[in-house]
Amino acid sequence: MSASRVPSVALRSASLWSSRPVLEIAPRWLAGSNIASRCLSIGYRPAPITAGQRRAVTSTFKRTFASVDDTFDPATIERESDEVDVCIVGGGPAGLSAAIKLKQLANEAGNEDFRVLLLEKAGELGDHIVSGNVVEPSALNELIPDWNSEDNPNRFEPVTPATKDKMRFLTKNRSIPIPAPPQMNNHGNYIISLNQFTKWLGERAEEVGVEVYAGFAASEILYNKDGSVKGVATNDLGLNKMGKPKDSFERGMEFHARCTLLAEGCHGSLTKKVIKKFDLRRDSQPQTYGLGIKEVWEIDPAKFEKGLVVHSMGYPLPMDTYGGGWMYHFGDNMVSIGLVVGLDYPNPWLAPYGEFQKMKHHPLYSKYLEGGKCISYGARTLNEGGFQSIPKCAFPGGALIGDTAGFLNVPKIKGTHTAMRSGMLCAEAAWTALKDTKDTEGAVFLYDYEDKLRNSSIWKELKQVRNMRPSFHTPLGIYGGVIYSGLEAFVLRGMAPWTLKHHSGDHLATKPADQCKKITYPKPDNAISFDILTSVSRTGTNHEEDQPVHLQVQDYDRHTDLDYPKYQGIENRFCPAGVYEYVEDESKKHGVRFQINSQNCVHCKTCDIKDPSQDINWQTPQGGEGPKYVMT
Repeated sequence: MSASRVPSVALRSASLWSSRPVLEIAPRWLAGSNIASRCLSIGYRPAPITAGQRRAVTSTFKRTFASVDDTFDPATIERESDEVDVCIVGGGPAGLSAAIKLKQLANEAGNEDFRVLLLEKAGELGDHIVSGNVVEPSALNELIPDWNSEDNPNRFEPVTPATKDKMRFLTKNRSIPIPAPPQMNNHGNYIISLNQFTKWLGERAEEVGVEVYAGFAASEILYNKDGSVKGVATNDLGLNKMGKPKDSFERGMEFHARCTLLAEGCHGSLTKKVIKKFDLRRDSQPQTYGLGIKEVWEIDPAKFEKGLVVHSMGYPLPMDTYGGGWMYHFGDNMVSIGLVVGLDYPNPWLAPYGEFQKMKHHPLYSKYLEGGKCISYGARTLNEGGFQSIPKCAFPGGALIGDTAGFLNVPKIKGTHTAMRSGMLCAEAAWTALKDTKDTEGAVFLYDYEDKLRNSSIWKELKQVRNMRPSFHTPLGIYGGVIYSGLEAFVLRGMAPWTLKHHSGDHLATKPADQCKKITYPKPDNAISFDILTSVSRTGTNHEEDQPVHLQVQDYDRHTDLDYPKYQGIENRFCPAGVYEYVEDESKKHGVRFQINSQNCVHCKTCDIKDPSQDINWQTPQGGEGPKYVMT
């Protein structure tokens, strides 16, 4: 594949774009042109530019919507397409590691024309990335050996070596030291902002020749006639709320690949479709999830303990709810603080956001936060199923890599190293499968990737801790889980002849509201705790208002019938961004009207997982929209 290429960085530079023309007639493209030159020719731009300047969620301005042609069918316009060797969907650590490894292998073999293209729905790499994060550098050391070397002018500089570990069990006012399992020993690990790290990793990818297209949201899987995956298509731009094209309409684009790798992160929208089509979970247990909510603070220098790593269990979560808090001191007087709540919690009155605000007032945390300033907020779901819940990762024409497959080590509270390693292993398998084959030889199946996974450190470490997370499902709740996990960590060490099972789905764990204790959360003090819209304003979230709602509910009234009488507005409580609410409306059957404030969405995907009726489908909005996280 020797098509000429335009550097992908050009696609993200606002200075290159003049005002966008209206696309009336699809032009005929010269043979040999690729997608980058086509984008430049038609004035295609990612949504952050199309939609205008990013705005805070609370801002208001005059809106002028384009005219609509109700008779025009967007599907009648043929999508432009490009052909590459490997297309990777998702610009997180897994996708970027796979891309870099592929180009390293191709360049070493003298095949610089081997095309690796990466699509990222965020406006810039890292914008949608949120994590703790204490990284174990094993995979990074292998991928980029001099990543932290003083002799490397492009080294990743904002790293803080972890120097001290604390593990605490919390009651309402006390902090009780407890032994940390060996997996939580952070000697040799580094506290980082995964957001910053992803941006840096993207620069390294471009250096080796990866084509990075940020602001391109892959929304559809394309299939060959034999049913194998052919590639992906990005979503159409310029549709109004009803899905009708406006004057600004632009058809999405197709990316055809010999191999398509999905690296979408937890609960990816395309991954869901591929898992269902190819029945990839036929031999695995259901995935179980957690919701991580995080803030970044700048604290009083006198209270700062560089390299301190703190984890806690217990308060404020009830006994029947899995989860825990963290606090990491990094950089210059910066603190990452957060709470993970297992989404198999039973009480529909529980609000993870409210629990996090309560946790910050515990003396273990508040003594550091008092007098400080919150500068960033974020939320994201994460896979907690571990070894039992890993699906088949290879499918005809591609594979799943990273957190979209579920490689998080929950007791270790780490997944970046396993995500990166899975991407690197898949890259090796893909290169072996593609290097000596031709486009005409049909879809590839990465058998070698499945074998590499089973022989890797990923498989070994996840199998060793496989029984810890499901041990919290017993009637003893958190206490039973702590006792059994201690037994596994210090005695059994993964050698038990049994494997505990997960439940059948987080949404099914929810009990009716009238069977649970109602929870009332204290009013935020605006010093340590904050209301939810104030927090959302710190995410930089932006969505153009006049577009199809990406949180898809077929019938709002039917949804209310299914969820409201039994769960009393659980959507408003499980969402960490104030997207869902029931508004009083006497004209409605239940006296309330279901409302979705999709412009607030931070793309955490909790709703798609926890909604009891499974009536909410999270789909990608226009490319480039969503949060713009800073230092998360």
